[in-house]
Amino acid sequence: MSIKVIAVSKTYKTQKALNEVSFSADKGQIIGFLGPNGAGKSTMMKILTGFIKPNSGEVFVDEIDVLKNPIAAQKIIGYLPEHNPLYTDMYVREYLQFQASIFKVNKSEIETCIEKVGLTEEAHKKINELSKGYQQRVGLAAAILHNPKVLILDEPTTGLDPNQIAEIRELIKELGREKTVLFSTHIMQEVEAVCDRVIIIKKGAILVDKKLSELKQNNQQIIEVTFDRKIEEQFFKQLSDIISLKNNSENTWSLTFESKEDKRSKIFDFAQHNSLKILSLNAQHKNLETLFKEVTS
Repeated sequence: MSIKVIAVSKTYKTQKALNEVSFSADKGQIIGFLGPNGAGKSTMMKILTGFIKPNSGEVFVDEIDVLKNPIAAQKIIGYLPEHNPLYTDMYVREYLQFQASIFKVNKSEIETCIEKVGLTEEAHKKINELSKGYQQRVGLAAAILHNPKVLILDEPTTGLDPNQIAEIRELIKELGREKTVLFSTHIMQEVEAVCDRVIIIKKGAILVDKKLSELKQNNQQIIEVTFDRKIEEQFFKQLSDIISLKNNSENTWSLTFESKEDKRSKIFDFAQHNSLKILSLNAQHKNLETLFKEVTS
């Protein structure tokens, strides 16, 4: 296992940031680490990289005990924190040369790394002269410069424009072929475009840990319907394959079905049978965004 986390808990004063969190990851996996603000994502990443210690639990990276040997673990981890720390008065190449000296990396690797992250045209500038997006690229270059086995990326596309985001996504996919990549983001489309697996965390506990292919295979569809008058929940028992329902407002309902069949025609029949008029009707198959909202709301 490239990453192994066993029953990790972390408390800040009276707030429990992580509660018995456990998961593992193999080489070649790209994992989307998702959750609302304050869920514990950044805390878990800081523990994985040896920057803070948990109150309890064990953490291993490539079989190295991070808590006992943080320096050894950090040598094989590439880390881009949420708030990208850079020496902004340094030139791009100068900063990467500094990083190379820390990890004892051959300086010939710097130009390869600059090209990989799309910094070639900006590499002669001081970091404080760069846009936020290009500064983010400098942080990513520093994270991959020493060819780490594990990449921990906290909001790696923050501040990038759509073209830059697409380029960084492709880079992450390329890196994920030979490394283990764990990255957090609030952009669900990014996860669907890049990841093999999704972990969703809320209030310090893992709620979902599944392969993306499994999530895409589910046959659930959600139909939001507004009728011309209020009806009682019991009336929906007439509908087959319904697995859950939610009253969004007085006359509006979200109905979730487990079926490959488009259920909109059944809703029309249901309305006619109960002398109801449909004022609006929207249907969608459950995707990562709807699942995220469902489990974290």
